[in-house]
Amino acid sequence: MRAIRCHRFGPPETLTLDELPPLQPEAGEVVIDVKAAAVNFPDLLIIENKYQLKPPLPFTPGAEVAGVVRAVGAGVTQLHAGMRVVAYVAHGGYAEQARAAADACVPLPDDAPFDIAAAFTLAYGTSHHAVVDRAGLQAGETMLVLGAAGGVGLAAVEIGKALGARVIAAASSDAKLDVCVAHGADATINYSTEDLRERIKALTDGRGPDVIYDPVGGIYAEPAFRSIGWRGRYLVVGFANGEIPKLPLNLALLKGASIVGVFWGEFAKREADRNTAAFAEMTGWIRSGKLRPYVSAHYPLEQAAQALNDIAQRRVVGKVVITP
Repeated sequence: MRAIRCHRFGPPETLTLDELPPLQPEAGEVVIDVKAAAVNFPDLLIIENKYQLKPPLPFTPGAEVAGVVRAVGAGVTQLHAGMRVVAYVAHGGYAEQARAAADACVPLPDDAPFDIAAAFTLAYGTSHHAVVDRAGLQAGETMLVLGAAGGVGLAAVEIGKALGARVIAAASSDAKLDVCVAHGADATINYSTEDLRERIKALTDGRGPDVIYDPVGGIYAEPAFRSIGWRGRYLVVGFANGEIPKLPLNLALLKGASIVGVFWGEFAKREADRNTAAFAEMTGWIRSGKLRPYVSAHYPLEQAAQALNDIAQRRVVGKVVITP
């Protein structure tokens, strides 16, 4: 089977497309014929050795897959060959086959598109954990979403609206902001052409947002945090800008504000029951039309490096997937 391999840490161009023996499941595992693998910003960090997850070399990147169970290992009774599933695999997804723990697989109905399913787990799991669990966003509150047109950002916009909040979407172009509005954003900020602090002030009548969702970091973090409302919650989701910001802690004191870390992967392991309940809630929101995962592009395995570069250069809107 073919797989994208990282033999040495570096940029996407260092990845190779290799031919490997077919995978065999170990006890408690399944092997999946991959129909779609989501491309996420952490995949880029992992191949550059800049992420907390550090798989031994060589490895196959890709954390989320959807496909058809090919084989099951010893002790697996809830799944069987031929079942359609989505799975979180941490790494190994950019391939024609992937191994997954059986308890990390969720059966898919026959009418669920593989690409939409693959693009859901990490983005919506992260954003639900952030917005609902960590921030406790309430109906009637205001949330500012930075990087709102990206995978996790767009998920946060939809989840905020599902909770009954007012959502302000910030992104780097009008085209990206149009997508945010189509997914429920009430107001927008183009931080390439507008002053972030002044626009936040105008859109909140000077009160500031109750919650700030920040997967970007870098130069936007401090002006956003300076604008936060009283008792505001600042969600540290990631650093897509590439720079980890340093925030003056006196700002938290003056606003009675909280700086809240978001690490969905660890939450899912440590608090599995709450994570399961979160996905049950989101499944209901999908059925009611409140959540509409958006996949903007598909890449073959041969173009995995291009997909990662598009993520790195912030050309992606919503989610993109690799389709082996």
